Amino acid sequence: MRALVTGGAGFIGSNLVDALLARGDDVTIVDDLSSGREANIAGALAAGARLERADIRDGTRMKELFAAAKPEVVFHLAAQMDVRRSIEDPAYDALTNVGGTINILEASRLAGVRRLVNTSTGGAIYGEVGEANIPTPESFPAQPMAPYGQSKYCAERYCRWEGRLYGFEAVTLRYGNVFGPRQNPAGDAGVVAIFCGRAIRGEAPTIFGDGEQTRDYIYVGDIVEANLAAASHPRANGEYNVGTEVESTVNDVVEALRLHLEPDEAERFVAEYEPARTGEILRSCLDASRAREELGFEAVTSLADGLGRTLAAAREELAA
Repeated sequence: MRALVTGGAGFIGSNLVDALLARGDDVTIVDDLSSGREANIAGALAAGARLERADIRDGTRMKELFAAAKPEVVFHLAAQMDVRRSIEDPAYDALTNVGGTINILEASRLAGVRRLVNTSTGGAIYGEVGEANIPTPESFPAQPMAPYGQSKYCAERYCRWEGRLYGFEAVTLRYGNVFGPRQNPAGDAGVVAIFCGRAIRGEAPTIFGDGEQTRDYIYVGDIVEANLAAASHPRANGEYNVGTEVESTVNDVVEALRLHLEPDEAERFVAEYEPARTGEILRSCLDASRAREELGFEAVTSLADGLGRTLAAAREELAA
């Protein structure tokens, strides 16, 4: 299969690229390397993947690239992902996440792409849902707390519009809090990467608030499998939550990570607490039953196992 991955040099994208190559696909990576890293795809490029350094906000360039690559399936992961930056500059956030997605949709349609798998977010779209709606299904009304969630929701609506007007197949995956090897320890979603770095350096983790805020932490390997399922299933349509259906607190993450540390590291790895951040969602957990029933996808990696793999990868990267 000919596949194209936007944001393919990033954390999630590069792991997906590796999986596509492993099964024999022809892969084109589109990334402007503003947050993605060439080191993430060094092995992929050596294995035959092609990198096109380009910005998804450039619609003309996207049409040219897609016409040349002739992909059958597009995985759209390129995005502005920093929640705090979206609050500081919502126009930039929208230009990338909404305008960029429209460019990818149009380039895909004109190039004859069979299906696009769009990346979105669960918690940032649903906002505070209340205890009765945990875990949260796709039917829960969108009520984003930050421009990032609003822009990703708007991009989803454009995917729906493209389908109504042209019959184009675009499937959206709403992720939980993804973690794993190659994660950039920047932005709100990088808490596991930040904690791993601090643990290796012998530093204490900083927690904002009391640490009892919850998230649905999902390992990147499971996210890759969800993308492959969404691309191949003949009846995939609309939006799918991709999570574990397990609530874990930030304190849980710290304690689970301590179990993988050397005794001297664990002794120093004791949480330090700072005032809570304004507007932070207190509870987030996704109902993934639709993905399980319709795509045959289910997350299989536990938080403990995923943390162990992530910490090991961080040690290897530091030693390299």
